[in-house]
Formats: sequence, structure tokens, C-alpha cells
Amino acid sequence: MKKALIAMSGGVDSSVASLLIKEKGYDCAGITMKLYDDIDSDKTNTCCSADDIADARAVCNKLSIPYYVFNFKDSFNEQVISRFIKAYENGSTPNPCIDCNRYIKFDRLMRRMEELSMDYVVTGHYARIDYDGNTGRYILKKALDDTKDQSYVLYSLTQYQLKHTLFPLGELNKTEVRKIAEKNDFINAKKHDSQDICFVPNGKYAEFIESYTGKKYESGDFVDKDGNILGEHKGIIRYTIGQRKGLGLALPAPMYVCEKDLENNKVILGYNDDLFTKELYADEINLITCDRITQPLKVKAKVRYNQKEQPATVEQIDDNTIHVVFDEPQRAICKGQAVVLYDGDIVVGGGTIL
Repeated sequence: MKKALIAMSGGVDSSVASLLIKEKGYDCAGITMKLYDDIDSDKTNTCCSADDIADARAVCNKLSIPYYVFNFKDSFNEQVISRFIKAYENGSTPNPCIDCNRYIKFDRLMRRMEELSMDYVVTGHYARIDYDGNTGRYILKKALDDTKDQSYVLYSLTQYQLKHTLFPLGELNKTEVRKIAEKNDFINAKKHDSQDICFVPNGKYAEFIESYTGKKYESGDFVDKDGNILGEHKGIIRYTIGQRKGLGLALPAPMYVCEKDLENNKVILGYNDDLFTKELYADEINLITCDRITQPLKVKAKVRYNQKEQPATVEQIDDNTIHVVFDEPQRAICKGQAVVLYDGDIVVGGGTIL
């Protein structure tokens, strides 16, 4: 009998995933990863709090499968929180969910799977995994429910990880998942989905960074593209490319954050048209459908989670860098976010925008 280690956040998705895998005859164990200390705040949009652990344990008890809590706080601090803070300090806009998937769920957790002599890691992600017999490669595909598809944050999965991962919800939509939970009287059947960054439950990431590091990030100048001073900013970590609200300036026309000059502690503002560009470079690449892109490849690409994929051409520059040129200019491409490449519903790969 194949053995499955099920990552359970306490939410409805991972709970239904555990039920579906058990019904398929797998020998299952549920686990919750303890990633950070509970934050005193509204926890309705987080995951892995004490309440979430209680919900996950209740579901495992109902399914009569063992349940464990693994302490991965040190790894999470090093690989996710520290990267998140350094990215903002370096003028980037990070996506900590991608780092969590890459370094925690599908690295640390998969190593724990091996230590326990189990066969698969199971999560409640909305995505699909197939095997391509022609190429001998595992492939990652978008979920059937396009509104819930999470393939964007999973592009870093390796061939080994894809071989040892199961996504039971990939063929379902959210309504079906909730109905399954209600039918089985799961305690979390009507629980809200987590929305915010789990360790910043109030969404105030700059306050979190200052509290966590003990640093105070110095104010500086807002300037236009000609260097004219427009006002004073409150610390460069508080601003992201494309931002218009919250600048605290009275301007004759709407202006947006276009660049951040870290060396001179300046935030450069421009107009909407200044936010559009046709190309980007990305490193830390992971390719799924091939080992290397050997010639210019037509793809569709997206530079943020909620964006619709856009036609583009990608070339691989070296072992760890790709160059993406879009057919049409894209708005507010942010350094530090991921660019993910698609061929239809198949993920070709992706990387971190430079």
C-alpha cells in the first residue's frame, strides 16, 4: 500500500484532499507544519495558528488517520521570512508563497516524507500533475477550475518532486470541494480561505518588517523622472512598483511608483504610461517541460498571480537566466516577483524577475 503524507493547514482544501486520498486506498498521515509563532491579531485569514491545528486534528480524527505537527520554524524563518525582508530591503517585491512551496513544502516536507519511508506528499493546491510518456517527464498543469488555479506558485517543482506529489483537487472546483466537506461534516467546511501572507495577517508588511528587524527605515525624497523633488517618503520598503495610493502627496495628476533608487534612498514617480515595458530578465529559473530552452520559444507568460497569461517569446541566456519579450507592453513588472511560462495549460517553467 502506498503511503501519503498530507500537508494540512486546517483549511477546507487540505481537509478534502486528505479524504480523497484516503478513499483511494492510501495509507495516510496528516501533518501541520508549525512555521511561525502565533501573531496577536485577527487570525481569520491566516493558516497554521493554534485554531488551525485544532481543526486539522479534528479532521484527522474523523478520518481515523494519525496526525502530527512538525516544527519547521527555523527553516521558515531562514528561507521565507528572511528572504521576504531582504527582498524589500533590496527594492524587490517578493512572493513568499513561492518560497514557502520551494523551500518548505516541497523540500523540507519531502525530506521528512523520505525519512518516514512514505511515497507521496499531498497538498490541497489546485493544480494537476501528469506524466508525458513521449518525453519521459512529469508535467505540471493548471487546475480545471481556472478561478482557483495555483500553478503559478508551483513552477519551482522539480521532476523528483512532481513524481512524489499528489494534488487531489486539481480536477475539482471550489464549490464541489465545500460540498464534499459539508457532506462529511468537516468542522471547517465553511471556513474562509486564507488571503493574506500567513505571517503578516493584517497585511501591513512594512510594520511587520520594522517590528521583526528592529530597524527604522529612513525617510527620503519622492522625485519625478527628471529628479525634481515632489515630497517625502516614509521608508523605501513601503512602496511597490505601480503603487498610486498611500503616497501622501497632493499632485496635479495621478502618479505611480516607477522605480526605487536604493543608493540615494529615493522613490521615483511617473505616470501610468511610464509603467509599461515589453521585456524582462529572470534568474533562479526552473524548467519543467525540458532541461533547457535551446531556441526562442513562443509561450504565454504571467508576471503576477492574478494576471491573465500574455503572449511572449522566451530565450534562455545561460544556465540560470531567461529573457522574456512580450508581444504587447505589460504594466508594472516588479523585480522579485515570478514570471511563469505556459504552453496552453502546461507550465513550461519560470523564474524570479530581475
